[in-house]
Amino acid sequence: MFSFLRSWLNRRIIQRSTITPSQWGEAYARLPILKGLTEEEQQRLRELAILFLDKKVLEGAHGLKISQAMALIIALQACLPILNLGLEDYNGWVSVIVYPATFYPKRVVTDEYGVVHHVESNLAGESWQRGPVILAWDESEQAGIIDGQNLVIHEFAHKLDMQNGEANGYPPLHSGMEPSAWSRAFTAGYADFQQKCGDGESNGINCYGASSPAEYFAVFSEVFFERPDILRKYYKDIYEQLRQYYRQDPLARLSQ
Repeated sequence: MFSFLRSWLNRRIIQRSTITPSQWGEAYARLPILKGLTEEEQQRLRELAILFLDKKVLEGAHGLKISQAMALIIALQACLPILNLGLEDYNGWVSVIVYPATFYPKRVVTDEYGVVHHVESNLAGESWQRGPVILAWDESEQAGIIDGQNLVIHEFAHKLDMQNGEANGYPPLHSGMEPSAWSRAFTAGYADFQQKCGDGESNGINCYGASSPAEYFAVFSEVFFERPDILRKYYKDIYEQLRQYYRQDPLARLSQ
């Protein structure tokens, strides 16, 4: 009963959308990462984006006004990872906060000796467990150009990872996936990547992924969608696990 009602309400939201074909076309033209999607996949992605924008609140920070075009750029990239998973994987939080550019949060951190430090760092994005996703617009705007890096996918991969607790590179796996195969692939891949980054041989993959298992999962998710050829070449087992997890094959899609 509840499933039927939810489906009915979602259908009404989609049918009442005021986003025009021209606006969709402009958004897709700015996101080469969406190249190769079939017409049916494009339609599902548009519907997911409509529902995403209905259920999430995009808030501009530091005076930034979120236009329809900006919202579509973010929503389409955010929904690409869940194209074959569903919007339910983003349940439990509401806000997407967008800064004009890199932001500088100030935090109080207590170290292992109990000493309190006031820390200020420059960030392009953050994901908080049960809290908002935070993005810098200048990097979100350019994220889908197929250069191997994608801020939006990175932060939303953290959200997927956080479905079963703190981000640790081990999101809830689907039925039929083998946890042992995931662990073997990611443990070996992470160790190899850390060594390669230490030797200055990262194969073009952002070495920020070597900083923790959570960042490894997020960075490699970026590469999976942006440069699947690189990931498949150097980390075949990781590619296969992400292919099963996201239920997508970007290498086949982007090779067309």
